[in-house]
Amino acid sequence: MSGEASNVLPYGRQSIDEADIEAVVAVLRSDWLTQGPAVEKFEREIAEHAGADYAVAVCNGTAALHVAAIAAGLEPGRRLWTTPNTFVASANCGLYCGAEIDFVDIDQRDGNMSADRLAERLEDADRKGALPQVVVPVHFGGQACDMERIARLRDRYGFKIIEDACHALGGRDRSGSPVGSCRFSDMAAFSFHPVKIVTTAEGGAVTTNDAGLAGRLRLARTHGITRDTDVIGEALEDPWAYRQVAVGYNYRMTDIQAALGVSQLRRLQTFVDRRNALARRYDAHLADLPVTPLTVHPDAVSGYHLYAVRIGENPAGLSRRDVFEALAAHGIRCQVHYIPVHLHPVYRARGFKPGDFPEAEAYYQDTLTLPLFPAMTDADQDRVIDALGRIFSGPRA
Repeated sequence: MSGEASNVLPYGRQSIDEADIEAVVAVLRSDWLTQGPAVEKFEREIAEHAGADYAVAVCNGTAALHVAAIAAGLEPGRRLWTTPNTFVASANCGLYCGAEIDFVDIDQRDGNMSADRLAERLEDADRKGALPQVVVPVHFGGQACDMERIARLRDRYGFKIIEDACHALGGRDRSGSPVGSCRFSDMAAFSFHPVKIVTTAEGGAVTTNDAGLAGRLRLARTHGITRDTDVIGEALEDPWAYRQVAVGYNYRMTDIQAALGVSQLRRLQTFVDRRNALARRYDAHLADLPVTPLTVHPDAVSGYHLYAVRIGENPAGLSRRDVFEALAAHGIRCQVHYIPVHLHPVYRARGFKPGDFPEAEAYYQDTLTLPLFPAMTDADQDRVIDALGRIFSGPRA
C-alpha cells in the first residue's frame, strides 16, 4: 500500500482487538461454525444490552428488517410507512412482503421522522381508510426518534412499530430507555456492519418483548421450519422430524459472527462514549465554520453512528460537492446520508416524484457525513477540522 493510500482517513471503520480475534479463532477450533451456542449467547447479550426480553440474530440488518416485517404480518394489500431519509432497506423490507410503501417527511433539525408530519398523515389516512399496518421510524445517525409520541399514535391508530435502530445500539431515547428496549415499539432492528456501533462483519438482530413475535422472527429466519410441537399442532413421530409451517428464509447468523459480536459487546459503552466525545469535539471546533450539525435532544443519548452536518452559505460560495471533493483531495473520505429513498428509480416507478417530501429533499441537498469512529484519534479529527478551516477560508476549489 502506498504511503498516500495509507494516509486516507475513512468516514467509518471497525475496531478489532486481539480479544475479538481470539474469540473468532476459538470458534474455528470448536465443533460449531454455523448457528450454535455462540449465536444463543450473542442473542442473550443483545437482549440484555437493549433491555428487551428477546433478541433474534440474523445475517444482516436488512434481514432483520425483513423478518420483523414478516412477524408484524405485513403482506400484499397492507401498507408500510417509513422515512425518506434512510438506506433503502427500511422501505424495501415492505416491498419484500408485497406491501405498499409510503413515506413521512423529516424534521430537518435531527434528520428523523417528524412526529408532527406522522400525526397529520395518519389523520388524513384514517379519513380515507388507508392507514398503515406498520410504521418504521429510523433513528438516523444514532439518535432515537420521538418514540413516546409515535407510540401514542400507534395506540390511537392501531399500527405496529418496527424501530430501525441500525444506527443506534447503545443509545437512549428521551425517556432514558435503551434503544431496542421496545418500551415504545413492537420490535427494533439492528445492524452489525463494520461501520456500525459494534460489528459481527455482517449481521443483524431484532429485539422484542413479545414471545409470539419472537417465535415468528425465528421461523422467518430459518426456512419456516420448527420442531416445536405447540407451533406444529401435533406430535412428531420420529426424533429427527421437523415441519415447515411457514415460508421462511435462510437468514441465520453463524457462530463465527456471533463470537465476534459477543467480544465486541464488551466495549459497547466504550465505543459509544468515544463517539460522543468526538461529536462534542466537532461541535466545539466547527462552531465558527458554516456547517451545522444535527440537533440531539437533551434528554437522549445518541449512538453517533454518523456525524452529519449541513453545509451553509459561505463567502467562498462552496457547495456540498465542493467541500466533499476538497476533503477528498486532503485524503479525507466523507459520505452522504442519504439520497431520499423516494427519488430512486424503483420508487419513482411506483409514483413518487421530486417535491413529495420537501424537508427530506432539502436536507439531502447540503448534508455531508464527516469521519467518526472509535479508533479515530484527536489528531485524525484535527485533520478534518483543519482541512475544513482551510477549505472555507481559501479560494474556491
